[in-house]
Amino acid sequence: MPHETLGLLGKDSIVNVYLGDCVEKTMTILFADIRDFSTLSEDMTPRENFVFINEYLNRMEPVITQHGGIIDKYLGDGIMALFPTDADNALHGAIEMLRALDGYNAGRKLSGVEPVRIGIGMNTGLMLLGVIGGSKRLESTVISDAVNLAARIEAMTKKYRTPLLISEHTYYSLRDATHHDIRFLDRVRVKGKKQPQSVHEVY
Repeated sequence: MPHETLGLLGKDSIVNVYLGDCVEKTMTILFADIRDFSTLSEDMTPRENFVFINEYLNRMEPVITQHGGIIDKYLGDGIMALFPTDADNALHGAIEMLRALDGYNAGRKLSGVEPVRIGIGMNTGLMLLGVIGGSKRLESTVISDAVNLAARIEAMTKKYRTPLLISEHTYYSLRDATHHDIRFLDRVRVKGKKQPQSVHEVY
C-alpha cells in the first residue's frame, strides 16, 4: 500500500489498516498499456522481458509521482494510477509520460530495436478507495463505475490509433481545457454503459 493511500484513508500506519476500510473521493484514474506487447516480447527471453518491463516502468513511475499521482498497481505491462488532487495534474502527467516515452524510444532506436508505443485512457469521477482481499492477502484499490470507464477508454486508443484519450468527465474537470490541444473525437457506447460517452483526444 502506497504511503499516499494511507493518508487518503486517514491512517498513520499500515498496522492500523483493516479489511473494509474505505473512503469516498472524486479522483482521476489513468490506465496506460503497452501496444502490441506480445509482438515485442516474442523475440525476447523471459529474463529480457522482465528487464524490459522494469526499464519501462522505471521511466513512467517518477513522472506519475511528480504530478501527484499514486500508482495503484502494475498490470503486467500496464499501469493503473490515481490522481486525487485534480484532473489537470493527471493530464499533465499523462503528457509527460508520452514525452518520457519519446526519450526512451530514442535510446531504443540507437540500439536498433523497435520503438514502444502506449495507450493512455483517463476518466474522472466519484469512487471508493479502500482495502480489499481476504485474511491472508490485503491490498488497496479503487472501485467504481468511473474506474471501469477509464479502462474502457484506454482500450479505445487501439481502435482510434491515438496515444491519449480522456472522457468528457475529465475534460469538464480541467481548469482550462484551452491550455491543451484537445478535440472531441467521438460519442460511443462502451461495454457496460447504457448511455453513450463522449471521448476527447489530447494531441
